[in-house]
Amino acid sequence: MATASPLRLPLLAVRRSWPCCPRRGAACPSAGRIRAAFLRFFEEKHGHRCLPSAPVRPRGDPTLLFVNSGMNQFKPVFLGTADPRSELAQQRRVVNSQKCVRAGGKHNDLEDVGRDTYHHTFFEMLGNWSFGDYFKEEACSMAWELLTEVYKIPKDRLYVTYFGGDSSLGLSADEECRDVWLSLGVPASHVLPFPMKDNFWEMGDTGPCGPCTEIHYDHVGGGRNASALVNQGSPDVVEIWNLVFMQYSREVEGNLLPLPQHHVDTGMGLERLVTVLQNKRSNYDTDLFTPILDAIHKGCGGPRYRGLVGNADVGHVDMAYRVVADHVRTLCVCITDGIYPGFTGAELVLRRILRRAVRFCSEVLHAPHGLLASLVPTVVEVLGDAYPELRKSADQVMDIINENEVAFLSSLERGRRIIERTVQQMKPSENFPAEVAWSLYGNLGFPLDLIDLMLEEKGIHLDSAAFNELVLEDAKRKARGPQEGRQLEGTVVHLDVHSLAQLQRDNIPATDDSPKYSYKLGQHGQYEFSPCQATILMLYRDQSLQKEVGAGQHCGVILDRTNFYAEQGGQDSDQGYLIRLGQQDVLFPVESVRLCGGYVIHEVTAVETLRAGDQVQLFVDEVQRLACMTNHTATHLLNFALRHVLGDSTEQRGSHVTAEQLRFDFNVKGPVTVEQLQRVEQVVQDVIKRNEAVYMAEVPLALARRVQGLRALDEGYPDPVRIVSLGIPVETVLTSNSQAAMQTSVELCCGTHLLQTGAMEDLAIVSERQLVKGISRVIAVTGRQAKQAREVGQCLAMEVDSVSIRMKQRRSTSVLEMQNLSKEVGQLTKVVASTTMPQWQRKELQSTLKSLQRTANTAIKKLEMQQAEEKAQRLLAKHCNHPVIIDTVPADSLSILMKVVNQLCDKSPGTSVLLLSPQDSGEVLCACQVSKNCLPVFSAADWAVAVCTQMEGKAGGSPIVAKGSGNAKGMQGALTTALEFARSKL
Repeated sequence: MATASPLRLPLLAVRRSWPCCPRRGAACPSAGRIRAAFLRFFEEKHGHRCLPSAPVRPRGDPTLLFVNSGMNQFKPVFLGTADPRSELAQQRRVVNSQKCVRAGGKHNDLEDVGRDTYHHTFFEMLGNWSFGDYFKEEACSMAWELLTEVYKIPKDRLYVTYFGGDSSLGLSADEECRDVWLSLGVPASHVLPFPMKDNFWEMGDTGPCGPCTEIHYDHVGGGRNASALVNQGSPDVVEIWNLVFMQYSREVEGNLLPLPQHHVDTGMGLERLVTVLQNKRSNYDTDLFTPILDAIHKGCGGPRYRGLVGNADVGHVDMAYRVVADHVRTLCVCITDGIYPGFTGAELVLRRILRRAVRFCSEVLHAPHGLLASLVPTVVEVLGDAYPELRKSADQVMDIINENEVAFLSSLERGRRIIERTVQQMKPSENFPAEVAWSLYGNLGFPLDLIDLMLEEKGIHLDSAAFNELVLEDAKRKARGPQEGRQLEGTVVHLDVHSLAQLQRDNIPATDDSPKYSYKLGQHGQYEFSPCQATILMLYRDQSLQKEVGAGQHCGVILDRTNFYAEQGGQDSDQGYLIRLGQQDVLFPVESVRLCGGYVIHEVTAVETLRAGDQVQLFVDEVQRLACMTNHTATHLLNFALRHVLGDSTEQRGSHVTAEQLRFDFNVKGPVTVEQLQRVEQVVQDVIKRNEAVYMAEVPLALARRVQGLRALDEGYPDPVRIVSLGIPVETVLTSNSQAAMQTSVELCCGTHLLQTGAMEDLAIVSERQLVKGISRVIAVTGRQAKQAREVGQCLAMEVDSVSIRMKQRRSTSVLEMQNLSKEVGQLTKVVASTTMPQWQRKELQSTLKSLQRTANTAIKKLEMQQAEEKAQRLLAKHCNHPVIIDTVPADSLSILMKVVNQLCDKSPGTSVLLLSPQDSGEVLCACQVSKNCLPVFSAADWAVAVCTQMEGKAGGSPIVAKGSGNAKGMQGALTTALEFARSKL
């Protein structure tokens, strides 16, 4: 998303008008002016290009949940993977203010937010970069000039640190950086060395890294020397800017190699800088937060924010202010950038953030519903000038927050009652039971930190060990996969023949599961699922029907009706929970649902005693259901697209639909080509773009069989059957002699589906392979997963293109360079094979990489032959007509050395040759060939062994050709041995 340029004033005018902060009593600049001055300083005076912030949703980087630092979007430059033709690769000096989120993953500040006055989930990172342009002297000079001359920060309040060296890695102190600071007039007492953990920055376990220098600010000042407080966690002396000098690359083995180009990567948190320049001690007292805090006060009508922390913050009111103010900023930025509250990855983290903010609004601030969304305009007012995309999406952000708040407040009230009731039943000093916490966590979507906070307020602790065991058990169950997990629990979900017969004898009616189709589109396009009231007819445990099941026991629940979808037709079963009427605070989690003989069996853990006759209300996991609906409709559409592209002879052979992906098996005459995969995806995307209606109706089986082109598996169907038709009403496809069904997807299906195809957003086939001859399997993803797969594919395509260009440029260079490119092609080949991306693109890239590998191998062989021939010619001229040639020759590899030997023997028949080649590593390579005229007296293998043994090495081969290696220390003796051995045999 593009960012509007900040207000432009000449830099000289900025300096003249800049308030003399941080001086008590001086007028303070706004955060907007501070941000604009930073960008303007580097852009106008130092020739940097001002780039917009990247979205906080990472593009093409599956290792990140969110963009968490300013350098994320420049990783391709640092790693050397940027397409040389791209605009990014052309940049030399860049400046920007990057939106960052640190919540979840390696950098996670979520649970600290609110407890102090400086942690945030969303923050802005001001940064300037040099890509192979300027380095330490210029970077430090620019930083010092900006802080002291533009921002007017007193020099005596600033302290700088530099890397003090690391003897274990053989790294000396960064005296160059130290000397730069001293040359700028920084007193020696303010220039401090620190070890690796403080002043050496690394991108990851491997990759670009280097020493850094940090600038710290003393809030107290007053002429004191605060050097002893630097990097000691003191709130009085804080780091405000980090300048990283990327000059090394961390290799897989752990060693450091110098980078061919040196880069500068700096980061300064805007919130901290504004705190300094506005004479504040808390980020929340700056104008980045005060308008939001004022809006919270106005909205909830409680006491004003006072900035209290810890025990002084009675009732956690100020903590709640900070949580809500921070979290609403994060929600606005993330939702605008396409991250919505959900159940996996970044979406799950954002859901936790939203629910945490709602809980503090409701439980602590006692605010009316809707307060959180009402703060969005204020956030837009504070940040909208810098990030105008916030203004465009404000209404959407408010709607999403409100919808999620309504859903959570209902769950929150239930959770509060459950906690209250459980606490009342607990004994003094007893830990809160893990099973109840797990039910809150798994079924009501309570983040664990909220459970901890609610218990902390009551002076109670969770039984964490038992809770972690439940988490581990759940992870293992999910790792086994749905099929295996259900087989292990088969005694619960599968009624045996005797139990089925008993149900029929007892006149227990089959379950009415028609309510599973009771859902509709709401006013804002969201799906609304109706709860279902039912009666427990029977319980099933230990392979027997029971009227009652005790607390803590695992059982199957048979109801008279249900809105849960039981696993069938290749679609995963619903999950969710049921509650007993009149007892709203006890949740019974429904883990899976199966259909047995007309009875729907709900697999449940009985939190309390369950009895036949109990009235219950059922709630499906709406996110999981909607994901399954999306992928099931996508499966139908994919089936149609495959038949459309590959021909009507293509028939479905099986499918499986989960919330995460869809699998589809079909018969095919030959391999599916790249072009066919692209066309299949295009057919699907065209239907998605048209947002066609999905029609569903139950019709008599005999009537359904007359539908022309009906897509159906060869299996038994109930009567009546359910027809699902995309874009054409069922009544139309049932019309006599209608051709309509031939133009779209029409299938017999009992699954749940979307009501309109647009909600699918996108579909990407991420795998296609033959199971057996004539049967192929595709795996596809939809929605955001599909978009992410495409983004990753594009990034890899750029990397492959970059290698291709470099290979063309270097085809006539050294063997070593071509070998390095060949290795890079091999590494990319592995990445492409294992990464989730569109299959058509994977095949294209694999074809390109295969061709590049052939090109590299051919070029290497050609270069080796050229080198070998040149070396052979020189040696022939040197050893004219000698029957034995023994010498040393430079060679990059043993294969080249052997080629030189072969060339010599070909050009001088009857000559026996032994060559040694010393390497930079201290190794000596050995290769030899004996003339056939000298056999069997003279053996090449014996010759090589004698020579390499002299060098404390090894060798082997045949009587004619042999090779080996040894140590350079024995090379002179080896040459003597070679000559003596040859003379003794000839």
